[in-house]
Amino acid sequence: MKISSLITLAGLVATGAVQAQSVSLYGIIDAGVESVSNVASAGGRITRMPSNTGIVPSRLGMRGKEDLGAGLSAIYTLEMGFAPDTGASGQGGRLFGRQSTVGLSGDWGAVTLGRQWTMLFWSLLDSDIVGPSIYGLGSLDSYIPNARIDNSIAYKGKFSDVTVGATYSLGRDTVNAGPSPAGTNCPGESGTDSQACRAWSAMVKYDTRAWGAALAYDEQNGRTPASATDVVLPAGLTSSSKSDARLVVNGYVNLASVKVGGGVIRRNNDGSATRPKSDLWYVGAAYPLSPVWTIDGTVAKLHYRNIDNFDSTLLAVRSLYKLSKRTTTYVQFGAIRNDSLTNVSVSGGAPGSNPALGGSQTGMMLGINHTF
Repeated sequence: MKISSLITLAGLVATGAVQAQSVSLYGIIDAGVESVSNVASAGGRITRMPSNTGIVPSRLGMRGKEDLGAGLSAIYTLEMGFAPDTGASGQGGRLFGRQSTVGLSGDWGAVTLGRQWTMLFWSLLDSDIVGPSIYGLGSLDSYIPNARIDNSIAYKGKFSDVTVGATYSLGRDTVNAGPSPAGTNCPGESGTDSQACRAWSAMVKYDTRAWGAALAYDEQNGRTPASATDVVLPAGLTSSSKSDARLVVNGYVNLASVKVGGGVIRRNNDGSATRPKSDLWYVGAAYPLSPVWTIDGTVAKLHYRNIDNFDSTLLAVRSLYKLSKRTTTYVQFGAIRNDSLTNVSVSGGAPGSNPALGGSQTGMMLGINHTF
């Protein structure tokens, strides 16, 4: 662009001749130190700085909105995740692995395209008290705090107390599962198999000041591996006719100053020959001791239907203290009890902390969270 053109554009912006546009930069840095007991690979206790999450995962993002007139706006979000302990990019090394969307919005809702959350994520926001914390539902089902899809189109709209939404992906995950533990190697968009790696979700949610409830469904298709060494996750989804599906029913209620939430996530996973059907039950509560100090926690149980000795039960308790509007210090405690044939880790903070089969485990983390 010529210098004269830049000067002209700058003049238009200064005089307001260009359509109004707002852009905001935001982020969260959440770091701390945790200690986890009974780690099989370490021969005992491990002390570390988690990379995935503290009370929430660290991120840096930018979102914008342009007024197009007649109640229509252009919107976008670019959001990257990173590990605060090393500074490395999250979500399999993606530049904008948490969100990368562009779309249109109005009184009728919003339509967005790109990499984005499924409706399973939005359905859990109010009922899951501890959310994507290091000791939470993500320890029992890692998909819950990572319910995102590539190559997708989404719609979400709120009408009075009712929110509805849906997503559809042409290829749910383009990151290779071999070198990256965050990838599932299912790019889809195949000319020979139109259903390979497709994914969809839907939600209806009702919210008032006193209570709310949500119903959601999330399904991911597999694909046929190209070779014996080709890895497709979730493991066992070896054709597009196989799917991994979750049905979510949950709710919450505000009782004076106490909030209570709970629900169930029923999973049917065609990819598992031994544990295809499970229910993840959870209930939690939050109580503000003062305007700056909150105690909350969750109890959750992962139960496999029609099979014995694979269940896991998790307890999480947190104390959150606000030093300011943007800075929170915290201590959180987690404990898990595994049946004899499973070894789920209490911690979702980083890989490599699983106990031996049937092992119980505790974890504690001290950290600080700053938002901007």
